[in-house]
Amino acid sequence: MTPNAASGPSRRSFLASTAVATAAVAGGVPLLSACGGSDGGSREGTTSGKDAEKLLPAYVAGSVVTPDIPSKNGSAVGFTSKLDLADLKTSVPQKLGKGGEITVMSPFWGSPPKEDNAYYRAMNDLIGVDVVWQNQDGNTYDQKLGAVLASSEVPDVVVVPGWNMTGKIPSAIIGKFADLGPYLSGDAVKEYPNLAAIPTDAWRRSIFGGKLLGLPMPSSYVSGIVPLYRQDVFEKEGYEVPRSCDEFMAFAKDATNARAKRWACLDMKWTAFNAFGVLSGNEKSLGWNQVDGKLVYRAETDEYLEALEWTRKLFAAGVVHPDAKLGKSNAADPGPKFAAGEFLVYNQDISQWWSRTAEQATQNPEFRIWGMDFFGHDGGEPTLWAQNPASIFAFVNKKASKSVIRDVLAVANVTAAPYGTKEYMATNYGVEGTHYTVEDGVPTKTDQGNIDVMNAYVMVASPAATIAHPDFPEVAKGQVEWQQRTGAVTRKPTFYGMQIVEPARYTNLSNDFEQLEDDIVRGRKKIGDMQQAVSDWKSKGGDKLRDWYQKLLDENGPAAG
Repeated sequence: MTPNAASGPSRRSFLASTAVATAAVAGGVPLLSACGGSDGGSREGTTSGKDAEKLLPAYVAGSVVTPDIPSKNGSAVGFTSKLDLADLKTSVPQKLGKGGEITVMSPFWGSPPKEDNAYYRAMNDLIGVDVVWQNQDGNTYDQKLGAVLASSEVPDVVVVPGWNMTGKIPSAIIGKFADLGPYLSGDAVKEYPNLAAIPTDAWRRSIFGGKLLGLPMPSSYVSGIVPLYRQDVFEKEGYEVPRSCDEFMAFAKDATNARAKRWACLDMKWTAFNAFGVLSGNEKSLGWNQVDGKLVYRAETDEYLEALEWTRKLFAAGVVHPDAKLGKSNAADPGPKFAAGEFLVYNQDISQWWSRTAEQATQNPEFRIWGMDFFGHDGGEPTLWAQNPASIFAFVNKKASKSVIRDVLAVANVTAAPYGTKEYMATNYGVEGTHYTVEDGVPTKTDQGNIDVMNAYVMVASPAATIAHPDFPEVAKGQVEWQQRTGAVTRKPTFYGMQIVEPARYTNLSNDFEQLEDDIVRGRKKIGDMQQAVSDWKSKGGDKLRDWYQKLLDENGPAAG
């Protein structure tokens, strides 16, 4: 296992990857019909403005650790220095847990460790709470989540990723989980300093049905997807990094040699959306924006069609790797073929900038991966759109006692500790000597660490978005600076940061768009098919949904910030 594998953004990014999200969302709606239970009733809409301000925890910036690179333009904070275990800070000077037991249900990718392992024991001792994990297969988590929330047997804590908030899930969240406002709103949060240091935007996303219900996993609001490229090959071959769609096409044709098993790229649809300034499709509310006094949905725009057409031209020109043509680009690990030079550019989460570097460090010392800045389609400055600043949340059972809620917050206050603290190392790496070692200031997980220290405690709450790679400081610096440049040209759409519950009748309205996008860029469907789909969308409820969002905007105002 490569060093530093448990860093915050890597974990967040993997969980939010397209492959995982697609698996999580597929087929989950029918199970949720009973989720509302006796707590039913209309829970549509959002909470914003003054109503939200009253619920938000006070923000108190952490002072225990100073990052090497501060946040700017929505970026993560960055750490590049070697790690000195003797110099680790303490952010939780005394146990806040009172020795109670809490059960936590959370998605898990991989094989869960044994229940009574050294990592779980050490964390529980550090916190003063006996956490019992009910790990569930992340690939089928939606099914388990729907069944649990439809029952009367809800664990003390349930983790819900944003991509699982389909169908009746948002309504169930409002009906099944406890109001944390009395414990965290305003100055109350100061009892938990690491939670007080979580950015306000992430807390705003944790408001459901007029109450502060969630403990968030914060993230940067800039695009998490980066056009990653083989910098070493570009320099060797003399390729210029493209700054427009025409330049990218010219590079792609020059770089492609099918006989030599080299293609320019994988499916570049996500880069195309950014190049043409298309609103985000990651979450439905982000797909709307007010233009000249009218709300417009992303699929209605000329930019959306232009992005699909440009991506289609890449496929038609034969510059896209055959795996992507077959639709394998998001299902299979692209790493080996990228390392072999079969393609030179691909869209992927920013975490792979580091993970690919670490993988190849000993195998191929010449290998260098870097992040390409987004370009405007015509060579000008791009117009990028913000992602939501939190997308995974932990919720506490509405029936939980005050002592259980306080024990949960004690857990969260430890897991939200910043990088450079004893609590962060314990949460993300486990026990020194057992789960990791440190050589030359770089923590490296042992085989036991790779078994025990997986996505468990990190799911309860997290610190502000963090990038820390003492093994490859130049990569950490590059990632943060890429986010800062990207953030400088990123705008916040009308409903940015709002936790919005759409009427259930509109939940599946745009579900077919993504598959149609993929069919169009691969030449299986035509642009006209998308135009017809949008027309159908409007008549089947899209225009009524627009009216619903407009009413929401009239009543609540646009997003804060």
